[in-house]
Amino acid sequence: MENMILSRLNVLGHPGRMAVFRLLMRRLPDAVPAGEIGRALDIKPSTLSVYLSALSTAGLVGQRRMSTSLLYSARPQAAGEIVDFLFNDCCRGRPETCASFAVPRQEGLPDMSDRKYNVLFICTGNSARSVFAETILRREAEDRFNVYSAGTRPHSELNPFALQVLRAKGHDTSGLRAKHISEFTGPDAPQMDFVFTVCDQAANEDCPAWEGQPISAHWGMPDPVRATGSQAQKSLAFQQAYGALRNRILAFAALPLAGLDRLSLQRAVDDIASQHQEETT
Repeated sequence: MENMILSRLNVLGHPGRMAVFRLLMRRLPDAVPAGEIGRALDIKPSTLSVYLSALSTAGLVGQRRMSTSLLYSARPQAAGEIVDFLFNDCCRGRPETCASFAVPRQEGLPDMSDRKYNVLFICTGNSARSVFAETILRREAEDRFNVYSAGTRPHSELNPFALQVLRAKGHDTSGLRAKHISEFTGPDAPQMDFVFTVCDQAANEDCPAWEGQPISAHWGMPDPVRATGSQAQKSLAFQQAYGALRNRILAFAALPLAGLDRLSLQRAVDDIASQHQEETT
């Protein structure tokens, strides 16, 4: 075990290999084509192949073939084994010595008796998918959640097709606007309990760690803004994105959040993405 852990630490000690592993961790539960990884990180195919081979050999990354492409996914249990080894071997299992290792894995969310859960949905443009998610959760469970959305590179205006769908579903759109994630990272910003990325491009970006270690998950789905064809076909793409997000959000809102520890919560929000993946493919 020690040799395996040392090998993994050596592999992750290279900034390029670490960047690949971090991207794949952010994209869980997705399996990502090598080409997309290379484009997101601006890594040449030959170099990326070397990085992926080293990560796979160390057991940090798994791969599977789909048609003629190889898809790669992170193995989070491998990262967990590194943390467990450092905690149990180096820290001798003493939580007072390595509290930063032990506490997040054992505790659930902070006490919510005096406030609501804060939830942030992120996509690149913050013009459709993240706005759908924000609006749906606010209507379905506003008594339990403060809901926000933002973009890594937000558009100046919300997509008109997205607004049309929301209004047709009876949502109030008067207070909606596109926002940059920087609005939620300052000292006066609310501390998030949950952060969800709903587009692959936003998940591919190396955003700074959020204060308070919120539960995070990737609920990626195709961008309806990129739909082509007739007006009816474009409208259908937005309807499908709304429906897929609503199914995930209803499953999330139904979770017994106060009764789950942190590890169970993380597994539950990851499972929601896996269980509803067929809706977006």
